[in-house]
Amino acid sequence: MHPAPTDLVGRTVGPYELERLLGQGGFAWVFVGRELDGTPVAVKILKPRYGADPAFEIRFRNEAETAAKLDHPNIIRIRFVARSGGYVYFAMDLCADSLGARLAREGPLSERDVVRLATDVARGLDFAHRQGVIHRDLKPDNILIHSDGSAVISDFGIARAVSGYVASTGVNMTIGTPQYLSPEQAQGRPLDQRLDFYALGVTLYKAATGEVPFASNDWFELARMHVEDPPPGLRKKRPELSKRFERVVMKCLAKHPDDRYRDAAQLLGDLNEVDGAPARWWRWWSS
Repeated sequence: MHPAPTDLVGRTVGPYELERLLGQGGFAWVFVGRELDGTPVAVKILKPRYGADPAFEIRFRNEAETAAKLDHPNIIRIRFVARSGGYVYFAMDLCADSLGARLAREGPLSERDVVRLATDVARGLDFAHRQGVIHRDLKPDNILIHSDGSAVISDFGIARAVSGYVASTGVNMTIGTPQYLSPEQAQGRPLDQRLDFYALGVTLYKAATGEVPFASNDWFELARMHVEDPPPGLRKKRPELSKRFERVVMKCLAKHPDDRYRDAAQLLGDLNEVDGAPARWWRWWSS
């Protein structure tokens, strides 16, 4: 019988003492832990059914180690990737909040706040894409927020580890998050970095309106909507949003990758032109 995540609270995994469960996803649990010197960290531990599978462990650790090499202020810093006893885990910086949690508490954010977060995320994507690393599962829960309000991207490579595992084993597992899935992912077409801009568009839509552009309890219907249906205009839901901001989000949500941003630098240029976006962020990034 596999242990429950609460069974690990108060225990030590590797050099980290686990204090409380922070959250969980399809493949892992996340705990608040402490290093030996007392520094608080987030510790992500593979659920036992996946940690016990050598093929999954290898892919997970390889992708986590690749993500750990992404040294950028808008990408979460991974401190350690290892196995301890029966647990496969990595430790990363602990952030005060996440965009997903903030939206659950506050509902839609101001355009100014959304643009600031989008700028931080675009900076992180620009750096990762230049290293040849695509996220593949960008969503509000994977955008973490430091106490100073800056945003960092987490979980780089996890979706790639899952997709590689599925391709090599034929195991039926969900890849990505259906509400944030790009049309090319839904159709099984070749992928490049522009799928991250589509997921960012869904994320910005959610942050600005409180809703995702497409919703259905039927996965196949949801995939069809991503491929075929035009997203409802943001300003129909929130008229106070600017036309410039709406154009940025809609370009991210273009059905064909060629109609989206070609790279994050182009996206950053348009975000800078959105009304209310402080120019100093763009000057800092481009300097």
